[in-house]
Amino acid sequence: MDIENTMTTPLIVKDAGKRQMPFDLERLERYLGRIHAEFPNLDISEYKQKAFGFIERRESIAADDMVDYLIREAESRTDVATPEWELFAARLYLNKLYKKASKNRFYNDDDKYGSYVGLQESLGERGIYSGDILKNYSKDELIEAGKVIEPERDKLFTYNGLYLLATRYLATDHTRNVYELPQERWLTIALYLMQDEKPRERRMTLVKEAYWALSNLYMTVATPTLANAGKIGGQLSSCFIDTVDDSLQGIYDSNTDVARVSKHGGGVGAYLGYVRCSGSAIRGVPNSSGGVVPWVKQLNNTAVSVDQLGQRKGAIAVYLDVWHKDIESFLDLRLNNGDQRLRAHDVFTSVCIPDVFMETVERRGDWYLFDPHEVKAIKGWYLQDFFDEKRGSGSFREKYEEVVADERISRKIVKAIDIFKRIMVSQLETGNPFMFYRDEVNRMNPNKHQGMVYSSNLCTEILQNMSPTRMIQEVISGDQIVTTKQAGDFVVCNLSSINLGRAVLAEPDLVDEDILERLIRIEVRMLDNVIDLNELPVPQATITNRKYRAIGLGTFGWHHLLAQKGIDWNDPQAESYCDKLYERINYLAIKASMELAKEKGAYKVFKGSDWHTGEYFERRGYDSDEWQTLAAYVAEFGVRNAYLLAVAPNMSTAQIAGSTASIDPIYSVFYYEEKKDYRRPVVAPGLSLETYPFYEKGAYKVDQFASVRQNGRRQRHVDQSISFNFYVPSGIRASTLLDLHMTAWKEGLKTTYYVRSNDIDISECEWCSS
Repeated sequence: MDIENTMTTPLIVKDAGKRQMPFDLERLERYLGRIHAEFPNLDISEYKQKAFGFIERRESIAADDMVDYLIREAESRTDVATPEWELFAARLYLNKLYKKASKNRFYNDDDKYGSYVGLQESLGERGIYSGDILKNYSKDELIEAGKVIEPERDKLFTYNGLYLLATRYLATDHTRNVYELPQERWLTIALYLMQDEKPRERRMTLVKEAYWALSNLYMTVATPTLANAGKIGGQLSSCFIDTVDDSLQGIYDSNTDVARVSKHGGGVGAYLGYVRCSGSAIRGVPNSSGGVVPWVKQLNNTAVSVDQLGQRKGAIAVYLDVWHKDIESFLDLRLNNGDQRLRAHDVFTSVCIPDVFMETVERRGDWYLFDPHEVKAIKGWYLQDFFDEKRGSGSFREKYEEVVADERISRKIVKAIDIFKRIMVSQLETGNPFMFYRDEVNRMNPNKHQGMVYSSNLCTEILQNMSPTRMIQEVISGDQIVTTKQAGDFVVCNLSSINLGRAVLAEPDLVDEDILERLIRIEVRMLDNVIDLNELPVPQATITNRKYRAIGLGTFGWHHLLAQKGIDWNDPQAESYCDKLYERINYLAIKASMELAKEKGAYKVFKGSDWHTGEYFERRGYDSDEWQTLAAYVAEFGVRNAYLLAVAPNMSTAQIAGSTASIDPIYSVFYYEEKKDYRRPVVAPGLSLETYPFYEKGAYKVDQFASVRQNGRRQRHVDQSISFNFYVPSGIRASTLLDLHMTAWKEGLKTTYYVRSNDIDISECEWCSS
C-alpha cells in the first residue's frame, strides 16, 4: 500500500474552530521564502522539513499553534554560529501581531498598520487609553501623526525584545487581545509626553522628534512610562525614596506611603537611620524600643502584600548607617541561617558608609556603634546630618570623634574589619547589602544648599536631597479629622536611557546633525514633561518632584558598543573611551537642560546650587573653553532639572532595544535563559566573527578591577550614581573582595549594587586567581 497516498491533508483551524481550510504547503513555503530572503545566509531546508512534517502528521491544527511552532522552532536554532535565527523568529512573531491587530481592528493585514485615530477611539471606548490624546489633539493632528509611523522599524527588534514588548507593554483589551502595535506604542508615548507643549504649531515637530528617537531604538523610556503612557492610571516614574522619621506616626505613615508607591509599580528606597536602636528609651523609659528590625519586617510584609496589581511583588530597599547600633542584626536580615523570626527575605539591604569607616577598616581599627536617638538627646544633633567636605577631613569625622569622646553616650565597640566581614558574607550568600558611600555622595551633590542625601533607591542610582515628612497636628473639625503635615523631600526620579549600541555609532541623518546631540535634546524634554504629567500616589512626592524637577538620563549597551568598536573590556582604552563618551553625554544633557530653562524657567531652588555658583564645573575639572562657556550660560539661565544623569540597571528595556544591559558586561556570549516552562536561547547583540572576541569573556571572567576603574571615570560625569554590579566567583578570597570594595571607594564610586556570585572554578578567574 502507498502510505503517502492514504495521508489526508491536515485542516488549519481558525477563529476558535469556526473556520477550517486545507493546509496549503506551497503557500507556507512562499511565506517562509519571503522571510528567508532577508537572511540568505541561513539554511532553512531542515527547518522547513521539520515544520512541514509537524503539520502534516496532524489531522488538524489551530492556525495559532502552527505559527507558534514555527516561531519556537526558529528561535531554538539561535546559536553562536547562526544568531540570525532570532531575527527570523522575530519576523514570524511580527506577522502574527499584524494579523491579530488587523482582525481585531477590521483592516487588511497587508497594510500592517491600520488607522491610528481609530485605535485611539477604540481603546478609549474600552477604557484602556486615558482619552488625553484624543482630548488634546485634533483629528487632523492625529491623522498627521499616524502618517509618521514607519512599519519597517519593526524589523529592528530581536525576537526576545519584541516578545517582551508585546506581552508586557503593548496596549491590549481586557482579554489580552492584540490592538496596539510596536510603532503605535512609540507614537502614543510621544504624543502623550508632548501633549502640553506650547506653541501648538511646534508641538507636532516635537512629537515627531520623540517618535524618531523611540522608533529607531536610540533610546528607551522607563518601564512605567513604557507601560502606562497614554493609558488609564498612567503613573510614569520608576524610583522613589522615603526618609523614615523616628516616631510611631512617622514609621506607620512611611509604611503607608511605601505601600501606595508600590501599588502603582514604583521601586522604593527607605532610609531608617533616624529610627532608634533596640533597647533605646521611649518617652524616657529605658530598654523599650525593639529597634530597626521589627520595622524592616513590617516593610517586608508590605513588599509581599502590595503586589503591584498581581504582576510582581513590591520592591523595597532599606538603608542603615554603619555606625547604627542595630547594624549587625540588620546585616543578618537576609541570611538563610539563624533565627528566622529576625529575617526579612523580601527586602533588599543597603549600608551607608562614611570615609572614616573605610579608613578604619584599612588600619584594622575599632569602630563605634551608637543609638541615633541617644546622640540627638545628648548632643542636640544627629550624626547623619553631617558629611566630610573633603577626603580625609570634614564635619562628619569631627562629629563622630566628638560622640566617641562623650562618655555620656553609650556605645558598642567592634572591629571595623569584623563589620566588613559580615557585609561580605551576606553579599556572597544573598547579593546584599548594597553599598552607599555617603561622603562622596554629599560632596558631589549639586544641591547641598538645600539639604542632604542619606541613602539611595532600590537600584542605587538615584541620589537626591531627602528629609522626613512629619505630622504637625491632627484636629477634629465637625465630623472630619484634619491632619496637617510638613512635607519632606520624598524623592522621585524619572528615568530614560540612551542605547549606546545604536545611537553612538549611528551616522548623521538627513539634517546632518549629530545623532547624540539631537537625541539628548529631545530626551531631556521628554523626561521633564513626565514631571508635569505624572499622577503620583504620594502628595509629598509631587511637591518634591516639582521643587527639583529631577530626571535620570542613563545609558545601556556599553558592552555592545565596546564590541562594535573593537575595544576589549579589560583594555585601558575602554577606560579612556568611557571617560570621553560620558563627558560628552553630560555636556549635552546640561546644555539641553539649560536650553529648556531658557525656554520654561529653571527649577525652583536653582539659586545657590553648585550649578548656579559654578562649583559643579570646578569640582569635576571642566575647564575647557567649551565647558566654561556652558557654565556661564548655566549661571545666567539656570538648568531646568536639579539632577540630570543616573545609570539604572534597565535590563528589560535593553532587551527590548536588542542591546546589553546598563554598563554591565554580558553574562555570556551565548546561554539559555530558563523560564518556567521552556528554555530561551540568548545570544550577544550584533554577534559576528568581528565582535565575538570582545564578547568571549562574560561577566564572571572580565577583570572586575577594570570594571571599577571604568566606573570611576564614568562617575565623574554622572551627578547621581550608577547601578554597578560586581561579578565574582562564590569561592573568591575575602581579601580580593575587600580589595574590590576598597578600590571602588578610592576610585570615587558613590554606590555599588549587587555582588553577584557564581560557582565558576576559581582557576577560571584570571583577574582574581593571581
